Amino acid sequence: MQLFCSLQRDRPLCVVRKMKDFIKQQIAEIQAQVGKRGVLLGLSGGVDSSVCAALIEQALPGQLHCIFVDHGLMRKNEGDEIAAVFSKKNLNFIRVNAQERFLSRLAGVTDPEAKRKIIGEEFIRVFEEEAAKLGSVDFLAQGTIYPDVAESGSDGHKKVKSHHNVALPDDIGFAGLVEPLRSLYKEDVRAVGRELGLPEALVARQPFPGPGIGVRILGEITREKCDLLREADAIVREEIDKLPTESRPSQYFAILPDLLTVGVRNSERCYEHIIAVRAVSTRDFVTGQYTRLSHKVLEVIAARITAEVAGVNRVVYDITDKPPGTVEWE
Repeated sequence: MQLFCSLQRDRPLCVVRKMKDFIKQQIAEIQAQVGKRGVLLGLSGGVDSSVCAALIEQALPGQLHCIFVDHGLMRKNEGDEIAAVFSKKNLNFIRVNAQERFLSRLAGVTDPEAKRKIIGEEFIRVFEEEAAKLGSVDFLAQGTIYPDVAESGSDGHKKVKSHHNVALPDDIGFAGLVEPLRSLYKEDVRAVGRELGLPEALVARQPFPGPGIGVRILGEITREKCDLLREADAIVREEIDKLPTESRPSQYFAILPDLLTVGVRNSERCYEHIIAVRAVSTRDFVTGQYTRLSHKVLEVIAARITAEVAGVNRVVYDITDKPPGTVEWE
């Protein structure tokens, strides 16, 4: 029997249920809310949106439209990988290439909250446009989970940072939101995904923020910075993925700070970017500890990034827990 425990920090109540019971309850609630109308889901390929899609598909076969918005802020090759997986599923999968649109709106913007809100609003506008092309699609579905709600200051919590799926514009253009995972923590969501029969590679995937690498590039976002960070991030993930499964952090990635440092390349002075490496171990993503990666692993990562990624001459490692820091830097 598979069980899960959902804990709220401000109200330490442990609720133990069978996964099948939770799924059955949510299916009933979704059917009661939506009826015979259509649902539009922004499918990123991450754990939350994928589990949300699988759950809604069971509740509303033939009524779910999944849109993957390629905003130009994905990890290396991720857009093509997501399309390859979900275009073969039994649902209406639509890929929207909106890279230029997002980068244009983000040009010159440096404030992290402003960036998050722009990305979130642009997501909604894209959804509205695609929904209009589909005809009658009345509901917007989201893979919102409990830490998103808590950090955004909703439901009585103090605000830490906005999440694009919580800080929505008032005029979203839909009859309502379908958020079946809103009360769950990340491990709860993974358990639901396993019960629904999703592949382990997808269910165990580390979290990736809705705004993508847009919140991992400090300062203004440009195409050049995106390309640089993608390459560095791919190296970080590739090297840490070599560790035994039980030794891997819960989440690990690269960050591009908004500053340059002096270095030496080919016996000459250079003035190039820093890459920061973040690796966190956690059970619920509400609190977490920085992962004590070995110096050997960090040395390989630093050597590869500075040798293989043009424009980077320094690599640093973030040793901050959550709290006081958050997992993401913005």
